[in-house]
Amino acid sequence: MLKTSNINNYWVLMRMHRPIGILLLLWPMYWALWIASEGQPEPVVLIVFTLGVIIMRAAGCVINDYADRNIDPHVKRTKDRPIANGLVSPNEALLLCCLLVLIAFLLVLLMNELTIALSIGALVLAAIYPFMKRYTHLPQVFLGAAFGWAVPMVYAAQTGVLPTPLAWLIFVATVIWAVIYDTMYAMVDREDDIKIGVKSTAILFGDADKIIIALFQGMFLFTLLIIGQKAQLGQYFYTGVFIALLLSIFQQFLIKDRVPKKCMMGFLNNNYLGLVVFLGIAADYYLV
Repeated sequence: MLKTSNINNYWVLMRMHRPIGILLLLWPMYWALWIASEGQPEPVVLIVFTLGVIIMRAAGCVINDYADRNIDPHVKRTKDRPIANGLVSPNEALLLCCLLVLIAFLLVLLMNELTIALSIGALVLAAIYPFMKRYTHLPQVFLGAAFGWAVPMVYAAQTGVLPTPLAWLIFVATVIWAVIYDTMYAMVDREDDIKIGVKSTAILFGDADKIIIALFQGMFLFTLLIIGQKAQLGQYFYTGVFIALLLSIFQQFLIKDRVPKKCMMGFLNNNYLGLVVFLGIAADYYLV
């Protein structure tokens, strides 16, 4: 049973005090919504998906900590999380996660039937992602798919039809981007993860991590250029992509020595990258 006296710990468990995850989820959804609506998103769709992203990110954090309840106590960065230090019980976490998913489902019921059907995919991805680090070195890919599933959903909600190839291209860009920033994030915990047997792309890439991240950055930026061409976007969008290139170079500078603190800074810097891409899209619709 959830306790009102434990609200602060639930808040921390949902990572509401660290909104970076919310922002990294919101930017691709906003890219897709603005392109699908040609700069005129339906207010209800905008509100529902913004709230839905916040709630599902919170649910994802809760189920992730539940899945890692026997791992987090052994990792320096996570040992003080509410389940790991005993402030929230595993049963409380499960109940909180179910409540959050229920709220998100009630929100999606305000959308069309196609969007409701696609929401099943979001739930499946959110449920399986936390366990992937035990079975594959590619949990970052599953994270990207979970984060990116809002793209086809919001496209369907805005247009009322099946997501177009353009929507799936934005989804692919989102997955690639997630591999980039979550590999930087995983570089922070690489040594602890190796000791306890947790898998990640940071471990898989090994000494080639910086080069492979750079290749993914190139793929991501190239995919954005294709998106711009297919969506018939103009100079403001391409200016945003150019700034994203500069930010990608800066991120490479931050991770060059693999210092955990700098790798975390590289991860956090991706918020600005997502923002400038969105501003480029919005500017093309509003200023041209």
